[in-house]
Parts: sequence; structure tokens; C-alpha cells
Amino acid sequence: MKSVFVTVGTTSFEELIATARSPPALQALQSRGYQKLVLQVGRGSLPQPSRCSALAVEAFRFKDSLAEDLQSADLVISHAGAGSCLETLEKGKPLIVVINDKLMDNHQLELAKQLHRDGCVLYCDCSTLVETLQSMDLSALKPFPPGQPEKFASFLDKVLGLQ
Repeated sequence: MKSVFVTVGTTSFEELIATARSPPALQALQSRGYQKLVLQVGRGSLPQPSRCSALAVEAFRFKDSLAEDLQSADLVISHAGAGSCLETLEKGKPLIVVINDKLMDNHQLELAKQLHRDGCVLYCDCSTLVETLQSMDLSALKPFPPGQPEKFASFLDKVLGLQ
């Protein structure tokens, strides 16, 4: 069953959850062959079950780990938190990053723009999510390069005079 996982991390992003559940978004997902929508709502409100959707919709607040949900998803739609973005990309999943333009210091926009410039993600805000779902070409996304912690360790060794 082709599925979409929406995550807001530890925050509340009601607008993203509402937009992802909206009839136009559900229609766009269904037209792309998705059959299941899983919503991680964080501190936001758990949505009321909807029976009019052609997609199976599940929702929860938090889990100890989202690894299983990320692994089973065919598409991830996420807030622009660094942890959520990087964990998704490290699992090799296609990612749409949705900017919360209501944030005062919108550092998330900088991260989303850079990951988009690198060709790793699509990004939008809630007002353009449906359009993004309708026009997305996930095959154009590039794999996220794996981290190289040994380079950071070597840098620290030099800075601390251990090398």
C-alpha cells in the first residue's frame, strides 16, 4: 500500500495537518496512487476521523521513534525542522518540506532552500502544498550524501591540538 507520512516533529503545526487532510490534497495524493496517509501531529490536535476520504488516514501525537514510519513511507511531508529533514533524507525517502511561515525567526526557510538548491527536497508552504503535490517529480530528487563524521572528528582533533 503506497503511503505518505506527514510529520511535525515535537511542535504543533496545525495548518500543515489541516492542509494535508484537505480534500484537494487527498485528491492529489490519490491521483498519484497513494492509498494511506499517516499524520504525526506532535502537540497539535488529533484530527477527527474522516470517512469521506479515499485514503486510509491514521494519526498519532508522538512515538519513541519515527524510524519505522519513515521507513515504510513512500513520500514524507515534513515541517522544516533539521532533525526531521535529515532523518528522512538519511533513509533515502523523497521529501517535501513545508515551511511554517508563521514563525518569527524563520531559520527553517534557510535549511529548506539549501536542501532544495542541493536537489534533495521539494519545498513549499501550506498555501502551495496542493500545487506541489500535483506537479511534483520525485524522480528528479538527488540522494542525500551520507555524513562523514570522521572528517569532523579529525577537525576537532586539529583544533584541540590532539593531532
